[in-house]
Amino acid sequence: MRLMRALVVEDDTGIQRFLVKGLREASFAVDAADDGIVGYELANVEKYDVIILDLMLPGMDGLNILKEIRESGNDTPVICLTARDAVEDRIQGLDFGADDYLAKPFSFAELLARIRALLRRGRTVVNSPIVVADLTVDLLTHSVDRAGRRIDLSAREYALLEYLARHAGEVLSRTMILEHVWDMNQDPLTNVVDVHINRLRKKVDHGFDQPLIHTIRGVGYVLRKDQT
Repeated sequence: MRLMRALVVEDDTGIQRFLVKGLREASFAVDAADDGIVGYELANVEKYDVIILDLMLPGMDGLNILKEIRESGNDTPVICLTARDAVEDRIQGLDFGADDYLAKPFSFAELLARIRALLRRGRTVVNSPIVVADLTVDLLTHSVDRAGRRIDLSAREYALLEYLARHAGEVLSRTMILEHVWDMNQDPLTNVVDVHINRLRKKVDHGFDQPLIHTIRGVGYVLRKDQT
């Protein structure tokens, strides 16, 4: 299945670490911000499957972040977290576009269950398969085949191939791949991208005359029919 991406905007260091650790263990790629302005910028620039948003933040409070991203057309599911448990605060958050609401302290298991429920509800748009030469990446079933041959991939390998396929013909740097398939906190000097690209090549290109995954020396990688 596709690797999900989450944004955690929380200024309490302990809670932020708790959330990031739990989400990564649940196979999410996670970006985190402890400042409202940084969180707002990330929410607008990056594409996430879910945003976990504290309401009381330095720089820009959660309600304003929520209001601004909704007005800009960003419909990413948002779960609000706050120490405030007054009914009025919950109503205001929901009115501003929150999809769910949890008061601190909360159970991580409950948060994860709510995230999964939101993601299930959001899967209403059927995405057309991406076809590059004889390679087909089905965005709905997360299945991959080449020339009619089924290719079995791990969740991370599929996430990497999907990202390449969505940007077929575009050269993607290692940093771009790290931020979208892993998360922004990965060490940029790590060779994890190269390792997974090599694994993917063995499954996608091995045994075929025409390679589809190409290395652009000094830059990154591209998925395309040929190098011309």
